[in-house]
Amino acid sequence: MSQLQVHIVTPEGVRFAQDADMVTLPGVEGEMGVFPNHEPLITRIVPGELVLQTGEERKVLAVGEGFARISAERVVLLSDMALYEEEIEEAKVAEAVERAQQALRQKELGEEEQAATAALLARSLAQLKVKRRHRPA
Repeated sequence: MSQLQVHIVTPEGVRFAQDADMVTLPGVEGEMGVFPNHEPLITRIVPGELVLQTGEERKVLAVGEGFARISAERVVLLSDMALYEEEIEEAKVAEAVERAQQALRQKELGEEEQAATAALLARSLAQLKVKRRHRPA
């Protein structure tokens, strides 16, 4: 069976560069599964869970906003955030969620501050989702 070359890049650098059997991305219209020989496309991704499946091995990352370029043999994902589940500090992220929610409830934020706070909230909620969903039983 053929595999996909997967590259995940953030402003900090390359976070993942390996082959995978399948990639699941958080797209603007919902989860999108990508297998080898996929039709070429470019799509926007939203904060959420990205899953890389190779045989029995499964890697999960929380990703932020960005874009994915998909071809028959490659997925290149550019995102403002990509964190493995084990890198996420749940208590710290939960505090960030609370602060962002409080800030958004206060109507004193300007348009740009409100957009930045909403983006921070979305990234933080994606991290919590990944951390809590994949917490050891």
